[in-house]
Amino acid sequence: MKKLALVVSAICLSVSAVAASDEPVAARKALMDANAASAGLAGAMMKGDLAYNPAIAKAALLTLNASAKTFGSFFPEGSQEGDTTASPKIWEDAAGFQAALDKYMADTSAAVAAAGRDGPADLDAFKAAVGPVLGNCRSCHENFRVQQN
Repeated sequence: MKKLALVVSAICLSVSAVAASDEPVAARKALMDANAASAGLAGAMMKGDLAYNPAIAKAALLTLNASAKTFGSFFPEGSQEGDTTASPKIWEDAAGFQAALDKYMADTSAAVAAAGRDGPADLDAFKAAVGPVLGNCRSCHENFRVQQN
């Protein structure tokens, strides 16, 4: 369990470190890696593959929320080129992308608030908090990410 807590802490720190990056594509990838790790922890707890732990659940929610608050800064015009799976739709439909980011920020903030100081009280509370957040991830990937075969 201590190893898992250290992994989550490292994820949280990586989100903070990425915020200082000058390279938007690299920053987006690092934020996505942090999100994927947090979503993986959430999924493992929800499936029962990992014992539910409120502190780990809270750390995953905090990581998702931290990335939600900074993610939009790493899609400047011109950053759609290069090694990225960001869809051109991000820049073609900037208002739609911003609306998706706003929903993600609102849902991650609500999940953190619902988690309370010590994390969600039980697995059902965690599922209720993280469910809408993970739905945002899925929706954004479907609408604003180039699908790879």
